[in-house]
Amino acid sequence: MTNAPDQNQMKTEALIVGGGLVGLTLALALAKGGLKSVVIDMLDPAQVTDAGFDGRVSAIAFANCRMFRVLGIWERLASKAQPINDIVVSDSRGPRATGKGGASPFFLHFDHKEIGNEPLGHLIENRHIRIAQQAAVEAEPLITLIAPQTVPHVDFADDGVTATLGDGSIVQAAVCYACDGRGSRTRDAQGIKTISWGYNQTGIVTTVEHERPHDGVAQEYFMPVGPFAILPMTGNRSSLVWTEPTDLAPAFMALDDAAFAEEVANRFGDFLGQTKPVGPRWSYPLTLQLAREYVRPRLALVGDAAHGIHPIAGQGLNLGLRDVAVLAEIATDTARVGLDIGNIQSLKTYERWRRFDNVALAAGTDVLTKLFSNDIAPVRLARDIGLGIVNEIPPLRRLFMRHAGGGLALGGEKNLPRLLRGEVL
Repeated sequence: MTNAPDQNQMKTEALIVGGGLVGLTLALALAKGGLKSVVIDMLDPAQVTDAGFDGRVSAIAFANCRMFRVLGIWERLASKAQPINDIVVSDSRGPRATGKGGASPFFLHFDHKEIGNEPLGHLIENRHIRIAQQAAVEAEPLITLIAPQTVPHVDFADDGVTATLGDGSIVQAAVCYACDGRGSRTRDAQGIKTISWGYNQTGIVTTVEHERPHDGVAQEYFMPVGPFAILPMTGNRSSLVWTEPTDLAPAFMALDDAAFAEEVANRFGDFLGQTKPVGPRWSYPLTLQLAREYVRPRLALVGDAAHGIHPIAGQGLNLGLRDVAVLAEIATDTARVGLDIGNIQSLKTYERWRRFDNVALAAGTDVLTKLFSNDIAPVRLARDIGLGIVNEIPPLRRLFMRHAGGGLALGGEKNLPRLLRGEVL
């Protein structure tokens, strides 16, 4: 698939390497600001929207849902989105493997009505987000999507960037935005180092049908081996995100359907009635990775190319979308005053604006993962009491909810980028 003109050399304002969830959102945001972009992705768009490609769901925070509305994505997505009305966080009291002993009496309950009329977010299957993005991109004349295609080389010069594609064609632009994921070749080719470590955990993802309605309640249940999340999807379905030690996960993935369903039921409980896993299973390693730098002359790292965190709080994609909102605002404002959008001062502004948020959340999820992924009695008691204390202090509880929803920045919502406030660029 390609929206590109039939020629061997193209000129544009922004080159976006990576046409995933973050890259396509960035292209649409730039277009709303009147900026042209060329997006290169190595995967076929038909492949990434296939039901068997990616079974994960994403919890899109309410501020990012506002941005999706402004960008024309939400109108194509609303019917596939499940509002998250409540989040319940609890700790296991049971055996190490399954937590059959039940939940701790201490828990944390987030109710969206405490902070306004908006849900805390929406659960959406990743493939549906991609379908909506691709439709919006096809309708946008300022975006050229070239896929499947590779970018073997990008040359950075004082006056712009020149990318040589896998078929030998050339793309010239003022700036390159690397949205090509944790294994970003664009980042690595420029010698930008990363800090990373693993958790010896693997996430297992599948979809479960159940008898009773979930009422839009997301459940996060901490077992000694790691978090077990039950995330509401449309209909009587939930996405199961189940964490296991890396050495044990392959055995669970290899179970036949009946045995796997039994393991799911043991962990799921009966609060939603009988359960049945449906569709494929996926697994992926859980790691943390942070780039030491976000920008170089005429280059900015965006989304997972800059930061990848543990999914314990469901905020990985939300961080990338917040990157988009900031970067698009800076680029648009820079162009409107007649300046070069690839100038290093503007890119440094993006880095300063986003680094604190990203590093703070990465550190927070790292601490939570290590705090809850163990069965040490004094630690378990401390974390349970902590959950109970936060639950009993409404202002603190509301503060956590606003941060999770992306609707609170340093200095309050007025300091959010315009797209996250639901405003046009």
